Amino acid sequence: MAARRVEERTQRMSDVRVEGPEVERAGEVLTPEALEFVADLQRRFGPQRDALLAARATRRAEIAAARWLDFRPETADVRDGDWRVPPPPPGLVDRRVEITGPTEPKMAVNALNCGADVWLADLEDANTPHWRNVVTGQLVLRDAVRRQLAFTTPEGREYRLREDGDLPTIVPRPRGWHLPERHLLVDGQPAVGALVDAGLYLFHDAAEQLARGSGPYLYLPKMEGHLEAALWRLVFDHAEQVLGLPAGSIRATMLIETIPAAFEMEEMLHALGSHATGLNAGRWDYLFSVIKVFREAGPEFVLPDRAAVTMTAPMMRAYTEQLVAVCHRRGAMAIGGMAAAIPSRKDAEANERAVAKVREDKTREAGDGFDGSWVAHPDLVPVCREAFDAVLGDRPNQLHRQRPEVSVTAAQLLDVAGVPGGRTTAGLRANVEVAIRYLAAWLGGNGAVGIHGLMEDAATAEISRSQVWQWVRNGVELETGETVTGELVRRVVAEEVAGIGDLPHLDVARRLFEQVALADDFPDFLTLPAYELVD
Repeated sequence: MAARRVEERTQRMSDVRVEGPEVERAGEVLTPEALEFVADLQRRFGPQRDALLAARATRRAEIAAARWLDFRPETADVRDGDWRVPPPPPGLVDRRVEITGPTEPKMAVNALNCGADVWLADLEDANTPHWRNVVTGQLVLRDAVRRQLAFTTPEGREYRLREDGDLPTIVPRPRGWHLPERHLLVDGQPAVGALVDAGLYLFHDAAEQLARGSGPYLYLPKMEGHLEAALWRLVFDHAEQVLGLPAGSIRATMLIETIPAAFEMEEMLHALGSHATGLNAGRWDYLFSVIKVFREAGPEFVLPDRAAVTMTAPMMRAYTEQLVAVCHRRGAMAIGGMAAAIPSRKDAEANERAVAKVREDKTREAGDGFDGSWVAHPDLVPVCREAFDAVLGDRPNQLHRQRPEVSVTAAQLLDVAGVPGGRTTAGLRANVEVAIRYLAAWLGGNGAVGIHGLMEDAATAEISRSQVWQWVRNGVELETGETVTGELVRRVVAEEVAGIGDLPHLDVARRLFEQVALADDFPDFLTLPAYELVD
């Protein structure tokens, strides 16, 4: 029997292949045991993930036909029930300042040294999934958890973790359910990127985090409903059993960044069960989702310029008010979204404008009852902390603050027509330029890019290209009287590319943008065709 088990294990491992390029120190994380664990997750849960992606397409077709979306009647008992998620675990009780950023060594050290309460270690929108980035990200997490992370630049400058205070709680964000990992094949098929990211992290670092008084915590992106959250619960339950972790020790915060998820916040918390910790207002992907889901629903669902859609717009207020009310009713943490403005250490006037915008955003969130919020730059940590300190004082969070007065309707969440602002030539040009610049950087391996004083990632690029697609499809008239057509967009693309000048990967980025912004059929995610172009 023992010989048979060894033979079966050998056969199973022979069906797991790494086909990415060589990466330094890869053997530390791509061990046979770790790969076997990921393969097990893939075989057990990959088919369910595939079925859920197919269900997404069916759901979107139903919404498109109805040109409407509402709360699910079949889950009313969950919304009406008396239940709560478990209390926040160690390291996630006080989350007033969370810094986000890719798992790149230098930026990771800076994020861990900046004084934030949580580091969202981003393996998703701020990270290009080059195989070297995927592997290096896991090495960075492994070293960071053990307080061994260090980096030396080619010029000899050293970056090391501080030793004079506590470091932020580490919370990685794996890729969404939709993304494959074509460099890791299980039984000849690409593994699910989310299972690769989460699986390698849990295998190597979960027990270490628990031993250090923290825990294996994750951010979960891009979900469209409670069935997708329920799949994560099954993954976590299984991982805990296989890795010998205490039941319920894996905890997760879910991003509400799709319009279908906004109608299932309570159901998603309930479905994630003992692993649920909170929800986050993922504002940029949320706007992208609104455009994507209602892209052919007519003029009343066409948004104005991206820059005009602020968090004070009625539909965005409804979304965030709903999130805080739901979270606190269920004992979950409500985490605010990213303010895109980034500070400048070279231009005092630009810096003050950026800081003022962030301060206004975080002050509003703290006043609305959020328990914490995101920043993308170390210089903004004090700004966010000041805003939340003013409301929280010595309290670690606002879980005590219920919002019984909040009663959000479907019409309020879908009030796209109520968003003030125009559709302008400047807005069109900004969409084109930002998306192309970002895609060029993404193709080069950089998933978080400062452009014109704003932090751009895959989510903001998605808004830009999807808005162009929607404007073309609906024949939007600009303030000049000109109609947005494919011909006009191509002319603007040519002019903006000429203005950008010499930039690596620019030609490929231009072609990719035209592909995802002008295709007859709307590509669900620009990162899918983009992924085919990276190593």
